Amino acid sequence: MGLRDLRCKQPKKVKKNVEMMKIWSGQAQAMLFKAVLSVCLLVCLAASQDLSFRYNGFRSANLSLDGIAEITSSGLLRLTNDTKQEKGHAFFPNPITFKNTNGSVFTFSTAFVFAIVPELAGISGHGIAFVIAPTKGLRGSLPSQYLGLFNKTNNGNDTNHVFAVELDTIYSSEFDDINDNHVGIDINGLTSEESAPAGYHTNSSGRLANLTLASSQPMQIWVEYDGTQKQLNITLAAINMGKPSIPLLSVALDLSPYLLDTMYVGFSSSTGSVLTSHYVLGWSYNMNGQAQVLDLAQLPKLPRIGPKERSKFLTIGVPTISVSVVFIVISGLVYFIRRKRKFAEVLEDWERDYGPHRFKYKDLYIATKGFRDKELLGSGGFGRVYRGVLPSSKIEIAVKKVSHETRQGMKVFVAEIVSIGRLRHRNLVTLLGYCRRKGELLLVYDCMPNGSLDKYLMGTSCDSQRCQGCNVLLDGELNGRLGDFGLARLYDHGTDQTTHVVGTLGYLAPEHTRTGKATTKTDVYAFGAFLLEVACGRRPIERREQAEDAILLDWVFSFWVKGEIIEARDQNLGPDYIPEEVELVLKLGLLCSHSVPEVRPSMRQVLQFLDRDIPLPELSSLGLSASGLTFAHPEGFSDYAMSYPSSMNMAFSHSSSVAESLLSGGR
Repeated sequence: MGLRDLRCKQPKKVKKNVEMMKIWSGQAQAMLFKAVLSVCLLVCLAASQDLSFRYNGFRSANLSLDGIAEITSSGLLRLTNDTKQEKGHAFFPNPITFKNTNGSVFTFSTAFVFAIVPELAGISGHGIAFVIAPTKGLRGSLPSQYLGLFNKTNNGNDTNHVFAVELDTIYSSEFDDINDNHVGIDINGLTSEESAPAGYHTNSSGRLANLTLASSQPMQIWVEYDGTQKQLNITLAAINMGKPSIPLLSVALDLSPYLLDTMYVGFSSSTGSVLTSHYVLGWSYNMNGQAQVLDLAQLPKLPRIGPKERSKFLTIGVPTISVSVVFIVISGLVYFIRRKRKFAEVLEDWERDYGPHRFKYKDLYIATKGFRDKELLGSGGFGRVYRGVLPSSKIEIAVKKVSHETRQGMKVFVAEIVSIGRLRHRNLVTLLGYCRRKGELLLVYDCMPNGSLDKYLMGTSCDSQRCQGCNVLLDGELNGRLGDFGLARLYDHGTDQTTHVVGTLGYLAPEHTRTGKATTKTDVYAFGAFLLEVACGRRPIERREQAEDAILLDWVFSFWVKGEIIEARDQNLGPDYIPEEVELVLKLGLLCSHSVPEVRPSMRQVLQFLDRDIPLPELSSLGLSASGLTFAHPEGFSDYAMSYPSSMNMAFSHSSSVAESLLSGGR
């Protein structure tokens, strides 16, 4: 090989060596970087294993906060505030190594001072928890009973890897809580592995002294885990005492299956429907050692609970006086309103023309002593009747309360009442006037001191079953007067008479029950029933529980068939009666009650018969015979009672028509 060849080959060799040196240099740098990184990791690992910190207040603390958690200006860690259904978290920002190379959890210890301050004393929600979790945020967790730790889906899941010590102030049966004031150990869920009522064991006797977590007072708690002995101790105490020697909870527990290699430590809290502030005043933590003692004197103060102290006059005197004044004012207003409502009336402009015939409800209320039952004269006609004395004139009156719910035709209704009130007749009870309230009409009459004729005929006072005798009232001299004159027509003003039958069974003519129409002939029939009632001293229909109802018309008819009609008289008459007059009344009652309307006499003829101006015809010549008894019977009464139950309560509505016939007859 020549020199030229040697010179040509040498640069190629040098170039190759240079390239080799560059490769070796890159590999060396990579190895050096890996070595430095390994050293850093080892240093960090060692540092996290021996981590220790202490916060005597959190003014300068660098914590990771979320939810409504905040650090106040005074240095308090406030996890929740006066917001409902919220949660708050506060975590140490860096992860902490919890396991050694064998997978066992290191020893750790923590102590912190907390306070649970409810807005309303004795009512709190929901609590605070010291928590070790794989993440800082605890995403998806819920407030209220879930304490910001879990939710409905993941509560109790082994994949949570969450350890917590709860300070719970709400009883939740779904999590098997022991009460509403307890300390519990939670692993992956809110059903505590172990729990105990909040309190501490005294050093002298070991007796358990209770503490109220939501007392608004600071308390201190210690959570200590021995990684060697696999023992967890939790101790609670009031702020003004040292750490008790006997823990509240002491449990043999290996946390290795539940915690990951690196975890975060911090606090979680939540509110429900009750507003509560959860505070942490100070916090101390140590891995592989005892947590440092907190300097209680340096801890921030809780905010003032309630207003500043005031003088007794301001705290007791002013409220008492204010309440008394308000009570007096309210009582006065209530009395005024009730009195106004009690005497309230319905008065429209068109009624002012009837001034003299209108009574004030207040006067009627006073006159009847508040419509007391003691002043009740009876319940007949169209309502309850009360005795009263007008306070101004001292006139004795009778007040009838009539229900009248509808406003239809009210103007005509009142006008006709006033018109009736202008009538003066010896056989009519004088209607003095009226008063109108909502849904109620009060009619004022002259008082008939001897009550109704019904009382003397039957020996009982009138009741809610209206009858003819009940509408005949007796004055102080036992003169009969007709009550409720014209009221039936007014009460049924505007109603369809083909579908609404008003009257009492026993007084209704057969055609009246079929057609529902009242005529002068149906009035004669009712008057006939009244004649029989007076002469016999019996009701037209007498109810019997064990037997068939007794019908007066059939009973009198049976005596007439036997030729002994005089035996149907009222036995209370004794011998003091004129047989011809009694027989005339009984036969005339049967004649007026004839089943054929055309056969019944007119009211003018009835008066002539009673005055003996014309002789009474023979009943047999008018077709009234034994074979005609069923025809004369008030047909359809049983069906009518089923089809028209309202008629049972609206008796003798057409007595006014009878009276009108009497008046037109010149009597």
